Amino acid sequence: MFRIVRTTALLANRTELAQARTELGQARFEAETATDSAIRAEGTAEVLADQLRRVKRDADVEFEGMRAVLRQATAERDAAREERDAAHAEVEEARAQVLLDAEDRVALRALLRIARKSAAPADRVYVLFHRGQFHSVHTSVDGAEAAAEAEGAPRDGWTSHVPGAALPPACEVVWRVQPLPLCDAR
Repeated sequence: MFRIVRTTALLANRTELAQARTELGQARFEAETATDSAIRAEGTAEVLADQLRRVKRDADVEFEGMRAVLRQATAERDAAREERDAAHAEVEEARAQVLLDAEDRVALRALLRIARKSAAPADRVYVLFHRGQFHSVHTSVDGAEAAAEAEGAPRDGWTSHVPGAALPPACEVVWRVQPLPLCDAR
């Protein structure tokens, strides 16, 4: 079977074919350009992804370093706080001791005034001995006995010494009160 085509139709078909070929070339060019752009974009994306991984790894390392520095700073801060609290406690203890010492000085001054104001000057003192060793000096026998009792001497174990009689050896007597005369410095 044969088909008869007119020249105008043939020209129109050829024109359409030429236009289709031009459009095909243009589409191929655009496809190649798009493919090249996609390949370049993919390469750029891979480079950026590598850079991002490196930056993240560096940031992680830096973060761990900062975490270690923070832990060390926290430990140093806690140690400094403990030292500060200990120093504060020592200062408070020293302040309390100073106050006690001041109270003791006030009490001693009052006792000294009372002793100075006493009407009768003492002509003797009573020395307390423990197993023959000097322990303390007192203005009265009662004061010496009270000091010995405060140290653990029995309350009813005191005997009086007969004047002129020999004293037992010091090592045989646990607590002894011995009167000693005072010399007048005038």
